[in-house]
Amino acid sequence: MDFQLSQHAGKELARRKIPHAMLEEVMQNPEQVVPEHAKIVAYQSKVDFPGGKQYLLRVMVNERTSPATVVTVYRTSKIEKYWQP
Repeated sequence: MDFQLSQHAGKELARRKIPHAMLEEVMQNPEQVVPEHAKIVAYQSKVDFPGGKQYLLRVMVNERTSPATVVTVYRTSKIEKYWQP
């Protein structure tokens, strides 16, 4: 999927120390795509981060733009909160 990063998403990627390769992988092969609100969809996958801990990497995407725009990205340990059965 073609996508662009918003300025905010670029800053958050760096601030949260999320490797760009992980973002790319989730965007190309998400384990789940979950509607969030209005124009935003969450692309998410369970990812092993350095140190052996698994997190849910959530990428918030506005699919209505061309190309799609990543508006923010974050990882969370609260996998069960966001994971859809």
